[in-house]
Amino acid sequence: MTPKIFHRIAALAGAALLALGLTAPAMAQSSFPNRTIELLVPYQPGGGTDGLARAFAEASRKHIDQSIVIINRPGAGGAIGWNEVIHAKPDGYKLAVLTVELLTLPHLGLAKFNYDDFQPIAQLNADPAAITVKADAPWNTVEEFLAAAKKEPGAVRVGNSGNGSIWHLAAAALEDKTGAKFNHIPFQGAAPAVLALMGGHIEAVAVSPAEVTTHVQSGKLKVLMVMADKRVKGFEKVPTAKERGIDLSIGTWRGLGAPKNTPPEVIARLREITAKTAAEPLMHEVMERQNLGYVYTDGAVFKDTLAKDNAYFKDLITKLNLKP
Repeated sequence: MTPKIFHRIAALAGAALLALGLTAPAMAQSSFPNRTIELLVPYQPGGGTDGLARAFAEASRKHIDQSIVIINRPGAGGAIGWNEVIHAKPDGYKLAVLTVELLTLPHLGLAKFNYDDFQPIAQLNADPAAITVKADAPWNTVEEFLAAAKKEPGAVRVGNSGNGSIWHLAAAALEDKTGAKFNHIPFQGAAPAVLALMGGHIEAVAVSPAEVTTHVQSGKLKVLMVMADKRVKGFEKVPTAKERGIDLSIGTWRGLGAPKNTPPEVIARLREITAKTAAEPLMHEVMERQNLGYVYTDGAVFKDTLAKDNAYFKDLITKLNLKP
């Protein structure tokens, strides 16, 4: 084929695309996804983050022909899973559930990534921290619980989802506000921490109400306090920290993110899929059943939340002198 004929064919092909109103990016967007998408959860199965991801994968089936499969990559407070996605091919086929630890770990010196290593897709949830103990624990109020932690500093073991996790920070912030002293016990996610509590290996957990709902409903655990501005749906009888004279409101959020160099047209398609999935009744039903707080914001607003919260947690970690 001569160069002249080649260029003529290319020109005709380009004209055909234009006639159809298609461009290369548009074609890439319309063809995505054409295979399975992996959604990495950087924690153990069974916690609130895992539950949210599985609900999203199930609800997404109406809006894409391909499956979203959940991959659990626990460890290092979330850093192992996030690093895998950060270094994955930025093609939209490997995504991550983002949580607030994405911001806290770097400021604690426990990770080298930054929140802008991800392209935010959307925020799906927000939940406060809570103090939960066994149903037969000797404390029925948070005041009694804190008194025990003050009487014997370090004797009260409080489980969290890993060093540098939001639940670790929440318990540390509670110490700072009240003068109590806990023994912080890290686990590879909220679910293992809750199991340790039920087994009597620790005295409390500082995780979200969503992550203890089932065991509270079965009568095995009780929540003493939520660290929120208002009482939590499903836990209306549980007081807030502010109602108990503790000026503390802290918690997590969860959303979806892709590697930062993912093409804009793929990000646009992922945001479209996510917006439709987030509106599905199934998504709301699962989240309500698990007492997960529903909050939806698009990529631009979620990006602003990341920047704002990054500054907040940097200041908090500095104030509490938690960095090794």
